Amino acid sequence: MKKLLTFVMAGGKGERLSPLTKDRAKPAVPFGGIYRIIDFTLSNCINSGIRRIHILVQYKSMSLARHIRMGWNVLNAEVGEYIDVVPAQQRIDEHWYQGTADSIYQNLYSIEIENPDQVLILAGDHIYKMNYAQMLEAHRKSRSALTIGVVPAPVKEAPDMGIIEVDGLNHVIGFEEKPSYPKTIPGDDEHVFGSMGIYIFDRKVLEEELAEDALKDTAHDFGKNIIPQMIQKGKHKILAFQFIDLNNKAALYWRDVGSLDAYYEANMDLVQVSPHFNFYDREWPIRTYQLQYPPAKFLFAQAGRRGTALDSLVADGCIISGGTARRSILSPNVRINSYAEVEDSILLEGVDVGRHAKIKNAIIDKHVKVMPNAEIGYNKQLDEKRFTVTPKGIVVVEKGAVVEPT
Repeated sequence: MKKLLTFVMAGGKGERLSPLTKDRAKPAVPFGGIYRIIDFTLSNCINSGIRRIHILVQYKSMSLARHIRMGWNVLNAEVGEYIDVVPAQQRIDEHWYQGTADSIYQNLYSIEIENPDQVLILAGDHIYKMNYAQMLEAHRKSRSALTIGVVPAPVKEAPDMGIIEVDGLNHVIGFEEKPSYPKTIPGDDEHVFGSMGIYIFDRKVLEEELAEDALKDTAHDFGKNIIPQMIQKGKHKILAFQFIDLNNKAALYWRDVGSLDAYYEANMDLVQVSPHFNFYDREWPIRTYQLQYPPAKFLFAQAGRRGTALDSLVADGCIISGGTARRSILSPNVRINSYAEVEDSILLEGVDVGRHAKIKNAIIDKHVKVMPNAEIGYNKQLDEKRFTVTPKGIVVVEKGAVVEPT
C-alpha cells in the first residue's frame, strides 16, 4: 500500500438529489442517521490499509470539508499518512474541474510528488463494503495497466449504469454508458457487469492517457472517454475485478444513491428486521464524526401518550416525547412531540415535529420545524405544491423549512 496513491471524487453537484444538495455536495449528504455518504468510501480505505488519500472537492464543499477536518483527522502526517481535501485550483488553465478525468489531470503534480506505482480512483457517493487491497493484488498479479471494479446487476438495470463488456478471462473488451441493449456476462444472459466507478491505474499509463485526452474536445470523463480510448487502442491490458462484498449478507450490497428514490430506498434498507447493510460488524467498522449529544430519550406512558420507536434507527440527542416513529430513521437531535406520528421516513438533524403532526414516506432535511397538526405525505396534490415529490411519491422537505398545517 505504500506505493499506492488514492483519489476520492467528491466534487459532483448531485443534481438528482436536490434539494438535499442545495447547500452541500452529494458525498456530504447525511445517511443512515449519523453518517455522511462519503464515510463509507473512506472507511473502506482505512479498513483496507490505505493511508494516502486526496479528496477532490468543488461544488459547495464547505460542509464536506468541515466533516473531513473534524471527523477524519485520524492519520499520522509524521509517517506520511494523510487525508487531504483538494479543491479545484486552476493549476493547468483557467478552468475548474471539467470531468472526473480532468480532476486527476489537474492534480498530476500530486502524483509526481508522491511517486506511486499505482493510483486508485474512487467515487465518494456509493454505499458498500470492499477491501481495495484485494483489488490491488489482482491488478499487480495480472500485470494490467488498468483494473476496473465491476458489480453484477440484472439486465434491466443496465440503462442506469456504465456497462463493462468482458471476455472469458475477465479482460475488458468494451464499455457502454447506460445502454438499452447491453452486453451480458459471458455464460449469464440475465446479468451485466456494471462499473463501480473504481479504477486502479499504473501511474505511467494514467499520465499518458490523461495527457492524450486533455488535447481533445471531450467530456474528460473516465467512463465516457478514458476507458473507451484505451479499449479502442488495444495497447494495454484492462482487467475487470468483480466486487467482493464484505457486508456478510447473502446478497451483494452496492448502492448508488444518486437519486432521491435510490437514497430513500437505501436508507429504508437499514430499518428492516434483518437490515440489508450491516452496520454492526466490528471487523469492518464505519467511521464518522458525531457531535456530543446526550442519549436518546423516550417520554410519557400515560393519558394516551407513549414515546415509541418501532423498527427504527434513533440517534443520540433525540427526544420522542409522547409521539411515535415507525420504520423511520431519526438523526441526532430530532424531537417528536406528543401524539405526532412518523412513518417510513428519514428525519435529518434537528427536525422538530409538533403535536398531532403526521409524516409518512418523507425525507425531512435539517432543522425543519413541522408545526402542530401539519401533515406531510398524506395528500399528494397538496405536497406537490409545497415540496419536492419524487417519481415514487416520496416527499422531500428542504432544509430549514417551516411546515404549517393546511
